[in-house]
Amino acid sequence: MSNLPDVDELTTDVLVVGGGPAATWAAISAAETGSQVTLVDKGFCGTSGATAAGGNNLWLIPRGPRREESVRESEVAAGGLTDSEWMFRVLATSWDRIELLAQWGYPFPSAPDGQPLRSSLQGPEYMRRMRRKAHRSGVRILDHHPALELSTDAEGVVNGARGIARQDDGRPWQISAGAVVLATGGTAFLSGTFGTNVDTGDGLLMAAELGASLSGMEFSGAYALAPEWGVHTKGRMLQWASFYDEHGRPLATELGLGGRQDAQRVLTQGRRVFARLDRAPLAMRQTMRDAQPNYFLPLDKAGIDPFTTAYPIRMIHEGSVRGTGGLRLIGPDCATTVPGLFAAGDAATRELITGAVSGGGSRNGSWAIASGTFAGRGAAEFSRGRARGAEHRGVATGLGLGPGRAGAPTVEDVVRATQSHVLPPLRSFLKTADRLAESAAALDTLWRDVSEGLAPVPRRDSYKPRQAIAMIAAARWTTAASLARTESRGLHRREDLPHRDHRYDHRILVGGLDEVWTAADPVLPRLVSSESAA
Repeated sequence: MSNLPDVDELTTDVLVVGGGPAATWAAISAAETGSQVTLVDKGFCGTSGATAAGGNNLWLIPRGPRREESVRESEVAAGGLTDSEWMFRVLATSWDRIELLAQWGYPFPSAPDGQPLRSSLQGPEYMRRMRRKAHRSGVRILDHHPALELSTDAEGVVNGARGIARQDDGRPWQISAGAVVLATGGTAFLSGTFGTNVDTGDGLLMAAELGASLSGMEFSGAYALAPEWGVHTKGRMLQWASFYDEHGRPLATELGLGGRQDAQRVLTQGRRVFARLDRAPLAMRQTMRDAQPNYFLPLDKAGIDPFTTAYPIRMIHEGSVRGTGGLRLIGPDCATTVPGLFAAGDAATRELITGAVSGGGSRNGSWAIASGTFAGRGAAEFSRGRARGAEHRGVATGLGLGPGRAGAPTVEDVVRATQSHVLPPLRSFLKTADRLAESAAALDTLWRDVSEGLAPVPRRDSYKPRQAIAMIAAARWTTAASLARTESRGLHRREDLPHRDHRYDHRILVGGLDEVWTAADPVLPRLVSSESAA
């Protein structure tokens, strides 16, 4: 790509790749230090991504004993893989930053006694405010500018990125930077989950090409429930649901949010499941509609009152967007294992605060705020005094950066082949050694098949082959980590090994491209609760 003519060249102190909450918090936080900041987004910053499409709850606990109680409770639920210091820092930082968001004009509602209610955010309004604040902070925002690869100097320190301008016929760009923050989201493997069409693991691939390691990828098999004809996965409404089989017979499910997993197990067996929100108190029903209008929209269009009529539901793969895995962090500033490269939001592992379980909307929402803040500040500090415009070295093995030979696989072929080993619930929701080994072999073959490139695409679509390559890589890492963890814990469910094994009370690292590797994380979990380690 560096040999293409007419390259737009820019220079900045901090380059942020991504356009969701973690990216905007990183950009604003870096700008607060006086750094020049540029943000590039595959879509339109403020409207692309899962948060902008819906919103989320937040893990907000005020200072005091309740905060430590929440950490202790979370440690137990998370399978003993968390880090208490990170948890306290995330709680403190997200609390303070939400206060800033209120000062910036976000319209938080109030309780009847006048106290502000700040435990949830409406995605469109939240991200509109974040884009505006970033712009007013002096951040240069480049929409529809997907990054394709990172660049390094002669010492291997990240010093920028290259990509294309989608709306300028794929015109290439190169940005020199003192440090880079990856806030590109996780990967949902183009499953159709609401708002995740931009979440294909691009940042994970770019980092791994420079030798970055990942963690928690075995906990990336997150699924949500949605109406059979819908894609909105805000499943919190289902805590008020009763579940039925296709003959209208009630299913034995746990009350509350736990019932969702019981319903998913039935769906994994190939049976249909219906839900009815008949446990919701009458006084709450309008509040539920006001809180998550997008959940009810497809039901209303179908003429279904979900409080009185059962409707069919399906499982939709959300991958590491709602799961846990991502780039390993080695410092409190969200530095990765590659110098000059920082990660935030779903691009980074959330094991540090969620362990083996999903961060859902609340913890992941606070993680985006806090990790974006840490990464933006860390990148700004790292960039100080670093030369700009030095030698830029691309990635020698950058698969998908150029057209392949005649008859090379198409993007669509590669995406479908990868999805067949990820999206079915018997591949990711319930696992066995045999199915994992089968997927690993098929994905390794697919990786070799694309080693000489994919079929040509129009220049403005040149990000799509990279998306396909990133999806293969993420699937291989997830499969390898799932094989390495020979137990069941949290989101990692092994039918052949259904019990927890305390020999695996550690995080598992994974990485590599042509040869995928796994290893135990030498940094052990830090817990405040002895019960969580029992």
